[in-house]
Amino acid sequence: MTAGDRLPPLEIEITRTLIVAGAVASRDYQDVHHDPELARDKGSPDIFMNILTTNGLVGRYITDHFGPSAVLRGVAIRLGAPNYPGDTMVLTGRVEEVDGATVTVRVTGTNGIGRHVTGTVTLTVPSASPGGAA
Repeated sequence: MTAGDRLPPLEIEITRTLIVAGAVASRDYQDVHHDPELARDKGSPDIFMNILTTNGLVGRYITDHFGPSAVLRGVAIRLGAPNYPGDTMVLTGRVEEVDGATVTVRVTGTNGIGRHVTGTVTLTVPSASPGGAA
């Protein structure tokens, strides 16, 4: 792997269940993540995904690509357009830097209304060992 390599895209269907489950799992009980009526009262057209769920999906994207032996060392993301139910988020990535076993990947996630997430992930990828996988 070298700087400039692109990761294959990952499409994630944004369902109500995903949004609510992610909020509950991360103990984010803000009503905008589970109650459509209260979300509308606050100016949103519907419930929307929280940053912790997005952070987890970015981590999943990276570990799905680099494998179970990859260790995430840092995830720095910024949110943009909300993820609403019924949309699809497409995550893409580009290797920015490789320094020995340390890799930095630039990640972008877009949905039907724009860019939902941008950021970088730094990870350690063990090198291949004799008789073993990478």
